[in-house]
Amino acid sequence: MSTDQSLAEALDARIDTLWRSFLKATAEAPLLFDVSQLEALRRVFEGSDYAAQSCLRDPSLLRALHDEGDLYRPYELGELTRQSEIHLATVRDETALGCALRCFRRREMVRIIWRDLAGWASLAETLEDLSELADVCILQALTRLMAWQTKDLGSPRNAAGEPQQLVVLGMGKLGARELNLSSDVDLIFAYPDGGWTDGSRRLSNEQFFIRLCQRLIQVLGAQTAEGFVFRVDTRLRPFGEAGPLAVSFAFLEDYYQSQAREWE
Repeated sequence: MSTDQSLAEALDARIDTLWRSFLKATAEAPLLFDVSQLEALRRVFEGSDYAAQSCLRDPSLLRALHDEGDLYRPYELGELTRQSEIHLATVRDETALGCALRCFRRREMVRIIWRDLAGWASLAETLEDLSELADVCILQALTRLMAWQTKDLGSPRNAAGEPQQLVVLGMGKLGARELNLSSDVDLIFAYPDGGWTDGSRRLSNEQFFIRLCQRLIQVLGAQTAEGFVFRVDTRLRPFGEAGPLAVSFAFLEDYYQSQAREWE
């Protein structure tokens, strides 16, 4: 028996085991696929253990993607954001936020992988969907964490009393809209001006935003029973790991004009 034949038989046996497990998991309410959809399912199970195990772990995930037609069409502009808002509608604290984001990410990763391996999505669509998924997860997490932290610590303001917001810059593959299935996200954090919070215990804007960034990184990157949302790498910030986690726009401008290397 040739090596190729042995590998083929081992692969067939693995797919058969996965398929039987899937049928068992959906026995009470079988999913109805046509011939082309079944062939796509086989290709996905062959090509992605992550997608296969996700479907076995939670058959309702695949059922929703199938019944709602999301497997079979590209998303329209803004649709991923609308999907995220549905999944995060009941989130009220940081723990629930992390769990909901991981479930949402799993759903959308299965959809993206499925369309890619089935041959229903171009490479450009796959890379853009992955990049957009990261953008949406970051923004949804940041929006909620900012609101909760402002409620607890007060609003960060500049010298003129204007409220300040954190800006998240996507670098590397995310910045180029070329995120792949195994990519982490390279992020730089900045805020417009220095100043102080208006809460009962004053913090500098730098302290406030560094704390916010730490919470954001934890929500996105911590490994839990549900996995992670996206691994976060912040080493591309000014001065790398030796630099502050969050900096003002003025600090950022001065760094790039006087300190940064050419590739930055």
